[in-house]
Amino acid sequence: MPTLPIVTVPHPVGGLRPGEVEKKADQILEDVVQALLGGGGKTGGEERADRPRKKPLKPKALFAPSAEDLSDPEGEERVMVADNPETIFQLFLARGWMDGLPFIPPTEQRVARMLAYADRDPKEVVAVLPPRWGEATVEKMAVNAVMAGCLPQYFPVVMAAVSAMAEKAFNLYAVQATTHPCSPLILVNGPLAKELNINGRYNALGQGWRANATIGRAVRLIMVNIGGGEPGVLDRATMGQPGKYSYCLAENEAENPWMPLHVEKGFPKEVSTVTIFGAEAPHNINDHRSTSARDILKTIAHTIAVPGCNNAVTGGEFLILLGPEHAATIARDGFSKQDVKKFLYEEARVPVEHFPEVGWQWIRQMRPHWEEAFKKRDRIPLVDRWEEVQVAVAGGAGKHSAFIPTFGATKPITKAVARKGG
Repeated sequence: MPTLPIVTVPHPVGGLRPGEVEKKADQILEDVVQALLGGGGKTGGEERADRPRKKPLKPKALFAPSAEDLSDPEGEERVMVADNPETIFQLFLARGWMDGLPFIPPTEQRVARMLAYADRDPKEVVAVLPPRWGEATVEKMAVNAVMAGCLPQYFPVVMAAVSAMAEKAFNLYAVQATTHPCSPLILVNGPLAKELNINGRYNALGQGWRANATIGRAVRLIMVNIGGGEPGVLDRATMGQPGKYSYCLAENEAENPWMPLHVEKGFPKEVSTVTIFGAEAPHNINDHRSTSARDILKTIAHTIAVPGCNNAVTGGEFLILLGPEHAATIARDGFSKQDVKKFLYEEARVPVEHFPEVGWQWIRQMRPHWEEAFKKRDRIPLVDRWEEVQVAVAGGAGKHSAFIPTFGATKPITKAVARKGG
C-alpha cells in the first residue's frame, strides 16, 4: 500500500450531477494515466500537502506507518520523557496517540499489571486492524488500555471487543474510514458485567462509571493507534458523535423479561460476552402515555422509520434498547422478543415517496428485492428480514427506550470474554 500511486479527486463527488462528475473525471484522467505508467501520482509514503492537519511528530504517511506510529511493528517500544504530566500529555497529543482527554501514562509497571489479566503471550497478534492494517498485539492493546484508564480486570473485555470488531462481517475498514458517524458500540452480557460494575441501568449510556468509560475509550484508542483511524486523515467522519470517545454499556439482564442478548445468540447464560455494533448515537424514544404493547411498539416504529437513516438506504441490522418499564409492559401483553422484532419489521417502514426521487435508483441498487415496493409507491422496511432487528433491555426507571441505527454495511458480532485461567 505505501508504494501505490495516489491521484486525488477534488472534493466533493457525492451529490453532484452526472455531468459535473464527468468533468472532475476528465480533469484527473491524465494524472491517472501517468500514475499507472509510473510517471506521476503521490505514493502513500510521501509527504501529503493536502492532509487536513499537520503537527510536529505526526506520521508523514497516509497508509504506511512511521517509526512514531504505534501501528508500526518496527517502531520504538519505549519512549523516554520527563516525569511531568503536562510534558507527557503534550508529547502523546503531538504524536496523535490520544483523544484529547487526560490519560494514564503507560509505564512498564502499569502495562505489566494489565498483561497479568491476559493468559497470552504479550507479542501475540490478536487482530490486524484496518485501515492501516496494524498488528494488535496483546501488549499494544494493554498499552492503550492503561492510557484509557482501565483497571487490569477490564482488559479481557477490551481484548474480546477488539477480536469481535476485527471479524470480516463487522466491516471495520468501512466503519473506520466512512463519513458516517458510526462507532463500535460494546454491549456486555453475563456475570462479568456485574463483577466489573459495567453499568446497564440508570444513565447506561452516560457518564459516571469507570468501566463503561474506559473500556469503550480503550477500544477507540486501539482503533486510532493501531488501526490508523486518525480523525481527518483516515477517519473521515463528517460530524462524528460523542460515542467515538467511548461507547459501552451492559444489558440490564435483571429487568429483562426475555432471554438476554448473548443467550439469544447461542451462549450459555453463565458465559460473559461482548457484542459489537457499528452504531450511530442513540435516538431517545419517549412514550409516557401508552399502556399497551402495541401502542408502545407503534411509537417506536414510527420514530425510527425515517429516510435519512442508513438502514433505510442500505438495510443492515439495527438495535432497539428497550427501557425496563417499556419491556415489562410489552412482555405483560404476551409479546415475546420474536414478536417485537416481527412487529417492528412490519411497522417500521419508510414510504417510498419520502425518499427524493433522485435517490431511488441508488436505493434500488442497494436493496433490489424491494423493487416492487418502489413500483407500487409502497413502503420499505429498515431491514430485509425480521431477524435483523436486534433487541436488548437497558436503562433505569422511566418511560424511555432508544433507537440505535447502524452504519448499515456491518453485522453485529458476539464474542465470549476469555479470562486468565478460564
